[in-house]
Amino acid sequence: MNFDAIPSPCYVVEQAKLRANLELLQRVQREAGVEIILALKGYSLYPTFPMVKEYLAGATASSLHEARLVVEEMGVKSHTYCVAYPEQDFEEIMGYSSHLTFNSLNQWNQYRERALAAGISCGLRINPQYSEVETDLYNPAIPGSRLGITRQQLGDTLPEGIEGLHFHALCENDSHTLQRTLEAIESRFADLLKQAKWFNMGGGHLMTRKDYDPDHLIGLLKDFKSRYPNLNIIMEPGSAIGWQTGVLRSSVLDVIDSQGVQVAVLDVSVSNPMPDCLEMPYKPKVLGAMDPKSDQAVPERTYKLGGLT
Repeated sequence: MNFDAIPSPCYVVEQAKLRANLELLQRVQREAGVEIILALKGYSLYPTFPMVKEYLAGATASSLHEARLVVEEMGVKSHTYCVAYPEQDFEEIMGYSSHLTFNSLNQWNQYRERALAAGISCGLRINPQYSEVETDLYNPAIPGSRLGITRQQLGDTLPEGIEGLHFHALCENDSHTLQRTLEAIESRFADLLKQAKWFNMGGGHLMTRKDYDPDHLIGLLKDFKSRYPNLNIIMEPGSAIGWQTGVLRSSVLDVIDSQGVQVAVLDVSVSNPMPDCLEMPYKPKVLGAMDPKSDQAVPERTYKLGGLT
């Protein structure tokens, strides 16, 4: 790819690679008999939504403006989940949503009459109290997490009006992690799953990573569906859609000697285009660069990268 003709800074997506990812997801949908939708939190590059819509049924949003983006750029209503719905936004959110998932029984009790009157399919987010996510910041099942309802907080029957259950306890995990997570969920929620109409398995399914086994995933989902034929299974990966389909193009504006450390100042913001580099933390891969810890690394050509914020 000739980057000289591309302005900096800029997100660059190779459409052939994006289509290859989408084709794999479509295969999982078709062979497993599930519905895969796009999680905007992991991939929201809306100029590519016409292509995404060729393969996926819709999208999931976690805020008012994400739900609006789904409607305006994909032409379908959103599966919407918010940790808590602000009162001032709720009416507008309902207008953009086909499904609403509530994070607590408090939220469900607050909004249920309006949501049901609007004909929206409603669900509850459950906390399976099991997750293999190693970074606590990203682990929704640890004590003190604000995410989801534990089994002990629910009775023997789903609240009247609730049609679905939703969990999200993965982060860039494979199908074997999903298998163990589903076993934990079934040990706690099997009776409630049999009462529901849909089951949203959330995101974190990195199906397009090279070492992911889609055949194992398909078999796992078919086996699960055989035990719960009443359920429409929904999955909402985000990162898997755009995984390794492009780059963030940037330029070096300055190089500073900071007490013996060479710092290259880039024309991008780390905290905006690449927040996970601060939170997770991830380390960005630079095309054509060598890891400074490599035996072949040259100290005088080693740089620390920093952005404008």
